[in-house]
Amino acid sequence: DASITCSDNYHRQNWMRGAHYTTTKSTSKYSKMISRRCTRCCLLALLLSAALSGSHASRFRHKVPALHGLSVRGGATTGKGTKPAALGKLIKSGVDSVKTSVATTTSNIGETVQRVIPIKKLGVTQVGGGTASISDLTFNLVKAIVGVGVLSLPSGIVAFGNAPSAVIPAVILVVIMGTISAIGFSLIAQVCAKTGAQTYREAWALSVSPKTSWIPTVCALGKTFLACLSYSMVLADSLRAFVPIESRTAMLWSVTAVVLLPLCWKKDLKSLVPFSILGVLGMIYTTLAMAFRYFHGSYQSGSPLLKAVPDALKPTFGSDGWQAVFRPQSIVFVSMLSTAYMCHFNSPKFYRELKDNTIARFNKLVAYGFGVAILISATVAAVGFATFGSASDGFVLNNYAENDLWIALSRFAVSLSLVFSYPISFQGLRDGVLDLVGTPMEKRTNAVLNQSTVAILLVVTMLATVLKDVSFVVAFGGATLGNLLVYVYPALMFGIVSPEARVPSAILGITGAVLGLIGSILCIKGSGGAH
Repeated sequence: DASITCSDNYHRQNWMRGAHYTTTKSTSKYSKMISRRCTRCCLLALLLSAALSGSHASRFRHKVPALHGLSVRGGATTGKGTKPAALGKLIKSGVDSVKTSVATTTSNIGETVQRVIPIKKLGVTQVGGGTASISDLTFNLVKAIVGVGVLSLPSGIVAFGNAPSAVIPAVILVVIMGTISAIGFSLIAQVCAKTGAQTYREAWALSVSPKTSWIPTVCALGKTFLACLSYSMVLADSLRAFVPIESRTAMLWSVTAVVLLPLCWKKDLKSLVPFSILGVLGMIYTTLAMAFRYFHGSYQSGSPLLKAVPDALKPTFGSDGWQAVFRPQSIVFVSMLSTAYMCHFNSPKFYRELKDNTIARFNKLVAYGFGVAILISATVAAVGFATFGSASDGFVLNNYAENDLWIALSRFAVSLSLVFSYPISFQGLRDGVLDLVGTPMEKRTNAVLNQSTVAILLVVTMLATVLKDVSFVVAFGGATLGNLLVYVYPALMFGIVSPEARVPSAILGITGAVLGLIGSILCIKGSGGAH
């Protein structure tokens, strides 16, 4: 019997991901590794190519990598990089050989079609083999979104208002931007469902172009690298208040070796669930502590705690209330929110590891995760600004008295939360590095993951020991790279795989591009003013 195999070297990013592919090799070892699944897969490709003619074939050929290179063993005809015209000759000359395989493969074509159609048919999703429940991944998602950056939101409100009523439009903006970010997160998973992609880079390659798949990888790599770098720097400074280590460098290397490395060695998101729960509880406690201090009036005029606060950080209010949101300065707050929910490079990983990962179930995960994150962000922004007004610091916990026991515990909880946020961001960084160097999923063994973890963590830690302030780099990277990954790229990919959704996708993409441009300009102007 003739054996028909795909010889496309890019088989991992094939639209028929469910089928088993083998590449043509000269050795007998590989010539024997031809399964019936591979025969069915290529037979279906031949049938499709025969059904298509002229311009239709040229339009469709780039969608089916299997048509780029076919090898028919058992006959004299071989084609690689075959043109549509020559493909007809290949099919004609191989008809006799194919006939012998038809009898054994016809009964299996239905199974193959069922494997193909769920990936390409709009509105139908591919179910993977994940084992994590929605509740497990919800904690990971909340922890991936909510970091110490949420504690800077009160200072963002100061950009346009200084009266208590400015909280109202601020909370509305927090909800709107969080919802848009959740949509972008879901769109990436839907692209994975329609194309069979397992990573952000594969989603781009299968929807936009394999040749430019390095673009989102580089963007995500830069964003996650800056996030991990800033986390290391903050940890080096914040933990010295609780650990008797005077040297910043010694503190950084100690926490990296004892805490961060074991956490970053975790191979999947499910194994991080217990740590994510602790991190989420830490941020929830901080939110509740801030709310208690506000409603208790602990920092009102004449209170004992207020006397321990420096004058520059004491509550200050003016007359610019909710109407001030219509001023151009409010875009500063919007720009902060545009990347406050950044965790989108991990969307394929969440989708892949979710048990029974239909889009409906994944959207439940997104709703729960982003819903909790929006609630925490809105509460911190509201009670922080309502307590201190225009005096709100960029790290709002600095406004509270040093002898405030509740807030002292909050500072420790934030450090704990930051520690457990690190491995989730680090997984995105590690996956981005492996994507960039072209390491396929099946070759990402424990040894490869361990070695890459140590190497990347060494680079991040060494830079964190040297750098003291990367605020401009992080802010500029968030305004540019973050907006691309959260809004622009998901909208572009989804618009291509779902033509009926191109208009709303275009609106989302343009919105992200505008926010990124405005955020970048404001960041540059702010830096210039500061220096």
